[in-house]
Amino acid sequence: MRRIFQQGIDQGTATFETAAPDWETFDAGHRPDCRLVARLDDAVVGWAALTSVSARRVYAGVAEVSVYVTPAHQGRGIGRALLDRLIAETEAAGIWTLQATVFPENTASLALHEAAGFREVGRRSRIARLQGTWRDTVLLERRSASVGTA
Repeated sequence: MRRIFQQGIDQGTATFETAAPDWETFDAGHRPDCRLVARLDDAVVGWAALTSVSARRVYAGVAEVSVYVTPAHQGRGIGRALLDRLIAETEAAGIWTLQATVFPENTASLALHEAAGFREVGRRSRIARLQGTWRDTVLLERRSASVGTA
């Protein structure tokens, strides 16, 4: 997972992070449920995980999605399979809103999320710097049709 995360970082269009964290830091920063890996021929080729958006109880059903696929395996449906499975697991866990933050030039990620039912909420201009350059992000969200509707 760390290798794949670092590959995403190295591409420069996936995250504001500049180095993949060690396992202890990753584990502490992500929800313990709804973690997935994609394997192909016994090799991990992708992963998906969630980050809580807030410690407040009112937001317990809101999480941010991370999906990473090794560059050699992108475009093969692995990201979509991970995201579809993640959506199913989050709904089973009672999560009603998923968020994703994507760089606007990462058109593949934007298309992936849109195909999975995410909608664009807005664009955050110059929200943070990556290697000294101000970057925009697109905020996407997906509301569950089955969780939190009653």
